[in-house]
Amino acid sequence: MALPFPMEKGLTLPQDCRHFLHSLRMRSKYALFLAFVVVVFVFIEKENKIISRVSDKLKQIPQSLVDANSTDPALVLAENASLLSLSELDSAFTKLQSRLRNLSLQLGVEPAEEAEEETAEWEPEQQQEPRPPAEAPPRRHLLLMATTRTGSSFVGEFFNQQGNIFYLFEPLWHIERTVSFEQGGANAAGSALVYRDVLKQLFLCDLYLLEHFIIPAPEDHLTQFVFRRGSSRSLCEDPVCTPLVKKVFEKYPCKNRRCGLLNMTLAAEACRRKEHMAIKAVRIRQLEFLQPLAEDPRLDLRVIQLVRDPRAVLASRMVAFADKYETWKKWLAKGQDQLREEEVQRLKGNCESIRLSAELGLRQPAWLRGRYMLVRYEDVALRPLQKAQEMYRFAGIPLTPQVEDWIQKNTQAAHDGIYSTQKNSSEQFEKWRFSMPFKLAQVVQAACGPAMRLFGYKPVQDAASLSNRSVSLLEERGTFWVT
Repeated sequence: MALPFPMEKGLTLPQDCRHFLHSLRMRSKYALFLAFVVVVFVFIEKENKIISRVSDKLKQIPQSLVDANSTDPALVLAENASLLSLSELDSAFTKLQSRLRNLSLQLGVEPAEEAEEETAEWEPEQQQEPRPPAEAPPRRHLLLMATTRTGSSFVGEFFNQQGNIFYLFEPLWHIERTVSFEQGGANAAGSALVYRDVLKQLFLCDLYLLEHFIIPAPEDHLTQFVFRRGSSRSLCEDPVCTPLVKKVFEKYPCKNRRCGLLNMTLAAEACRRKEHMAIKAVRIRQLEFLQPLAEDPRLDLRVIQLVRDPRAVLASRMVAFADKYETWKKWLAKGQDQLREEEVQRLKGNCESIRLSAELGLRQPAWLRGRYMLVRYEDVALRPLQKAQEMYRFAGIPLTPQVEDWIQKNTQAAHDGIYSTQKNSSEQFEKWRFSMPFKLAQVVQAACGPAMRLFGYKPVQDAASLSNRSVSLLEERGTFWVT
């Protein structure tokens, strides 16, 4: 028997019901879309009112305030009108919105409480950071620039004794020992560039750089061969001073305590924790090569150039480096009329390099203005505490009682060895003049006359004047520091 209508698989609805449900769904979509449009319109209208109010206020304020709160150039689209990613766009919008709200607060457009609530709603939790503490004093990078036998080890102790300064004693010694440079010409310039670049990294506490110049090379950043480690307190105090390992001894041990091998990682961390950094170097002579360091935004470089009477320097070198001055000694002993010309020219060249650097510093070019100070060793010996105060004032670092006590104790000492930093300074600084032959003084005065005149060292005309303490060899000079 045939049915009046065919049967379909499953249950079907009448056509009228299907049309009704379809119409209902379409109306729901239109209603949701209309509601979304209304919400967006209300939000845009609110933002436009805020921007309009800010714009009206902007017309009433000085241009300087607008400039001070202008959009960071980093937030502007690149010339090709594209951004690298959506995340960058989101970050840029967040920063721009934050700046707009800050400006609104300054203009009084929004109540402070409302602005803070809206900012809290818009910014992710990780951006809601506490206000940073007050800025710490700027980190100074101090270079004590000198030549050998000018009293630089003694003056360097003025900074080594201060607890908040990380002090390094002659780190460039390692570079001189491992990199071969000939005297004069391009080789001299090349050595100055190497020294300068090493100094820059050391000032940034990259002590690992020294490992490339230490012989034998450190293992696992441990070494027993850092030159004169004991002359740098920062390398001999906790936590850099690790426990001593039996039967392992350093070539240059710490003076007042026994420490294990120097761990360069711990030393670098200690350097970063200190407030300031100071380096003594006798291998940097050309001040002009330091310009990139003075202009490096990561550094706040201050240069103290220490000079000494060249007659005293030569007398001291002939004792400390006797082998290098055999020619001079033979000339004095044999009573010959002429000294070998190359020896005189070497002396003259040394004096001229010091003089040229000092003249550059005293001219105060823009890159060096406020960053250079010239100090005579003789002035330090006569008035150690006063000169220490002047040097610290120049460096922008407060002088601590710890340093003052050290100066008081160590400038009245009876001991005065060749490499000692303990001196009866007011009596010892002219000791050389009573043992120097007059003809040796004449050679120095002829070779170093321009430098002596610049620094205020008086020449003598006879042997009696040289050995007469009542005859002053110093011209009175003020502080060689121009702000």
